[in-house]
Amino acid sequence: MACLAFFVITLDTTVVNVALPSIGEQWDGQVSALQWVVTAYTLLFAALLLSAGAISDRIGASRAFSIGLTVFTLMSAVCGLAPSLDVLIIARAVQGAGAAVMMPASLALVRQAYDDPSLRARGIAWWTAGGGAAVAAGPVVGGALTTGLGWRWIFFINIPVGIVALVGMLRAPRSARGQAPMDPVGQITAVLALAALVFAVINGGSSGWAAPATIGGFVVAVVAAGVFLAAESRQSNPAVPLTLFRNPAVAVCTSTGLALNLGYYGLVFVFTIFFQEHRGASALMAGVMFIPMTAFTTLVNLLAGKLTNRHGPRRPLIIGQVIQTLGILGLLFVTEDTPTPLLLALLVPLGIGGGLAIPPLTTAMLESVPHERAGLASGVLSAARQFGGAIGVALLGALIADSAHFMTGMRVSLVIGAALLVATTLGVVRFLPAGHQHADAPEPEPAMATADPLAARPDETRTN
Repeated sequence: MACLAFFVITLDTTVVNVALPSIGEQWDGQVSALQWVVTAYTLLFAALLLSAGAISDRIGASRAFSIGLTVFTLMSAVCGLAPSLDVLIIARAVQGAGAAVMMPASLALVRQAYDDPSLRARGIAWWTAGGGAAVAAGPVVGGALTTGLGWRWIFFINIPVGIVALVGMLRAPRSARGQAPMDPVGQITAVLALAALVFAVINGGSSGWAAPATIGGFVVAVVAAGVFLAAESRQSNPAVPLTLFRNPAVAVCTSTGLALNLGYYGLVFVFTIFFQEHRGASALMAGVMFIPMTAFTTLVNLLAGKLTNRHGPRRPLIIGQVIQTLGILGLLFVTEDTPTPLLLALLVPLGIGGGLAIPPLTTAMLESVPHERAGLASGVLSAARQFGGAIGVALLGALIADSAHFMTGMRVSLVIGAALLVATTLGVVRFLPAGHQHADAPEPEPAMATADPLAARPDETRTN
């Protein structure tokens, strides 16, 4: 049941993209509105991941999983039946909150089911495989359902899966409740700061960067972020201990995760619009066009794990970022008339670079902290990457909001993505030690590190 749940959580981060033009046609939605269909889900997912583990521990993994799954399934039905774009966006946000509660609870259930470490590792491998399958299937499933049955079916498909999983949970043993501390002030201000920032960026693209609403959004984001930092510095059990970032390796790993996902998800959003609205591809064909990129991501994950075990995380992390940067720069030469085979080939390095970088990034993050903080560190990294995806769709989508200047906006998006990766690559070169660090021999926590399509498998984050 946990594997099935993780499959649909991951599927919903990718399956919606190819349906966006169809959704926009029904309600005459502008790019800025369509961005929220994607961003509302990832934004709540990212922000609530900071506390989701504590929620799972406090009320018990089985209860948290069932509650999250129920919310996710109900909101899938609301999304499919949405009478307006506003209702769809709100339902997507609540759906993301349900996914955030489910994710760490699902892994806890896997770990609870197996006392033997080797069997547990196998169970976690199956759990992560569900996410990997969703990455490959997402664009094609979304395209096929949108073309054949209509975009609403990309949400309806979650309902039978959710029902089956909930029925299965009736036979699962109840998890014990814990005493995990909560941080409501930190959690609320984190959500407010991230939501206000994303709103400001999206509104800036559609209404102008000097618009009162845009400026107001940035102001709210800054104030909320300030309150968040103040609260976290005073809390005895903060959701995000600020002392964690005194370690330069932790800071650079968090920044790298954000930059990798910002470029990946932001550009997938941009090219989804490009394929359908500027090259005339159907939703199904747009999904098919992403297959080479996502297929290489999955294949390279396997190689990345071996390279990390052999050489440590630093070298493959640098190589992965360099490949993704070069791939992004290569896409600068794409035009509306670029031959399709060449376009697909130019997208492949984006997948290869991400697939090569994420497993060593996860390992580097976990090796940079003591064992007792491995779960916390992996949760922070996962949240940073999810937020990177949300802000990527917001920022790069804002740059292509004016269809008359789409190609210019797309090239600016590519330059931003490449520049961020250059900066984080230099940070890795400067602050990440060579070889394995073994900081108190932390045990990898693949659950939190695998909250999205570029995730590593558990045996790929384990060091020798």
